[in-house]
Amino acid sequence: MRIRPALPEDLPRLQDLERAAGEPFRALGMAAVADDDPPPPEDLERYRAAGRARVAAGRDGRPVAYLVWDEVDGAAHIEQVSVHPDAARRGLGRALIEDLAERAAALRLPALTLTTFRDVPWNAPYYVRLGFRALDDTELTAGLRAIRRAEAAHGLDHWPRVCMRRPLPQAR
Repeated sequence: MRIRPALPEDLPRLQDLERAAGEPFRALGMAAVADDDPPPPEDLERYRAAGRARVAAGRDGRPVAYLVWDEVDGAAHIEQVSVHPDAARRGLGRALIEDLAERAAALRLPALTLTTFRDVPWNAPYYVRLGFRALDDTELTAGLRAIRRAEAAHGLDHWPRVCMRRPLPQAR
């Protein structure tokens, strides 16, 4: 697998990838998550144009996983990381997160942040293994609070959610 910037021609594939990656939520009784629409092409294009969309590409060059991120309150916030189920358990999500960690440290950003489902095995417990820790409400920045409000308005609070943070070494 090779990690590279997303290309304009990758964007429809990223939407398909996210739909496929959502399917395992159905088995947990989270059909609304599985049925949620992926970001529209124009949103993905904004990430791509800003250099904030990375893909793990297979031998054929087609993406099998992707990550998009924003800068939120001075941290690199993982907006979405998705791995196609056929490519799961191969370290692709980890590789994309480590790729972002290197880029964010080079930009002198102090941390990675994300929001996720607390009790889904491939969500919060997975991120803990990657060095993230759950934040309590007193540690949330204004930007993270705004993200959580938007998630709640979208219905994601039907299942417990958590904000997480992973400090980064400072690049020299």
